[in-house]
Amino acid sequence: MKPIQLELCAASMEALSLAKIHRFERIELCQNLEQGGLTPSAGLIQQALNLGLETHVLIRPRAGGFHYSQIEMEVIRQDIQFCQALGVNGVVVGLLKANFELDKHLLQELRQIAPQLDWTFHRAFDESVDWKRSLDVLIELGFKRVLTSGFASSVELGIPVLEQMCQYSDGRIEIMAGGGVNAGNIHKLAQLANLSAIHFSATQKELLDENSAFSETILRVNEARLQRILAAI
Repeated sequence: MKPIQLELCAASMEALSLAKIHRFERIELCQNLEQGGLTPSAGLIQQALNLGLETHVLIRPRAGGFHYSQIEMEVIRQDIQFCQALGVNGVVVGLLKANFELDKHLLQELRQIAPQLDWTFHRAFDESVDWKRSLDVLIELGFKRVLTSGFASSVELGIPVLEQMCQYSDGRIEIMAGGGVNAGNIHKLAQLANLSAIHFSATQKELLDENSAFSETILRVNEARLQRILAAI
C-alpha cells in the first residue's frame, strides 16, 4: 500500500518554516485563510521556493464562489503564467459555471497555459453538481488530483463518499481529503483505501496585534496543533 502523502495548507512564513521542519511532502501556498484562501504574493511564493518546498500555488483572485468574470479570468491567467515563470511545482484552481457544473472549456484553456505543471482542482469540486461527472471531466483534462471533503461540510461527514470516490477514480486521478482535518479524524482518513493525500492547515483563530487600531482576528498556524495531528497519524 502506497504511503499517504501529507500536504500543509501554508499561508504565512511561519507555516512555511514548519512545513520545512516537519518535512511535508508538499504545500498548498495561499494567503487570507480567513476567506478560504486567496492567491499569495510574489514574495511569499519566492520564499517557499527558496526553502526548497514542493510548492503548489492557489490561484483564487477573490473570496466567494467560483464563477468568474472575464476580467477575473484574465487575472487568473496572468497569475498562472507568473507562477510558471517562477518555477513552482503546481497550481491549484477551481472554476464553475453559473449552474455549478465544472467549466470544462475554461479549465482546458488554463491547462494549455502551463501543461507541464502539476494541476490540482480545489474544493470548488464540493460545490459542483455531481461528483462522478466532475471527476470524469478532471480526468479527461489531465488533472493530477482533486481536493475534496467528500461533498460534505467536513471530511468527518464526507468519509463514506470519499470511500466511493477513491473506488471510482481507480488510480486515474488522486483523491486528497481536506476540510476540517484534525487530530481526532486524521487516523480514520489514513485508513481509507486508495486515498492519496490528506490536506490540512493546523490553524486556530488568533487576535493579531491587539494594541493596534488595525488589529485583526486571523487563522494562524499552531505548532502544537500541527504536532498533535502528525502524532495521530
